[in-house]
Amino acid sequence: MPAVLVHGVPDTYHVWDDVLDHLTRTDVLTLALPGFGCPVPEGFSSTKEEYVDWITARLEGLGSTVDLVGHDWGCALTARVASLRPDLVRTWADGDASVSGAVEWHDLGKIWQTPEVGEQWMAEFDASELSKLLQASGVPAHRAGQTASRLDATMKESILRLYRSAAHVGAEWEIGLANLTSPSLVFWGIADQFEPVERADILAKSVRATNVVRLDSGHWGPVQRPRELADALTQHWESVRA
Repeated sequence: MPAVLVHGVPDTYHVWDDVLDHLTRTDVLTLALPGFGCPVPEGFSSTKEEYVDWITARLEGLGSTVDLVGHDWGCALTARVASLRPDLVRTWADGDASVSGAVEWHDLGKIWQTPEVGEQWMAEFDASELSKLLQASGVPAHRAGQTASRLDATMKESILRLYRSAAHVGAEWEIGLANLTSPSLVFWGIADQFEPVERADILAKSVRATNVVRLDSGHWGPVQRPRELADALTQHWESVRA
């Protein structure tokens, strides 16, 4: 019964590196979403539905229920997976992403969703700019640099396609959260610049979460407060075992 961790945007599975250092369990898998630090499969067009199907297939291949964890887009995607296939998920723990029709996209998301404007933004945006953005959000300089170094043309294109498939994702997916039956934990950075912490309670209510953990961080809690997040996950998993 492994734990499966899913990253967000514009990250790769390395967003979990420091969290893994503080976890005692060894049966932990970190998925690499297509296009984010790895190639895109032939015929894969990077829509939100395709990412959900891709994650579902990975879980089906494990042959057991899992402790599913997601951050940012990983949160929204795994929430959808858990609502469609609750039989695959023993526990769910996610944060820093809204799944609500009442919530508007942040300004950057709106730019990425706009044809031509998004392409121009991506063409002018480079690794140094991403590093600055991450550091301004509280990410340590060395981690910001590592994350920025992985931003390439494939990731930029994947981001644009994902966001353009998701203009109304909250309205489309929110109702399905009622089907999520797993014991759930919501974690959130209290200084999240993209998803205000007040939205943590909205998500928690939708999934009937047993606990909400507010991290002393910005949007990137897994990088900024890895020990605290690892402790919260461990307690969540152990509470279900008990």
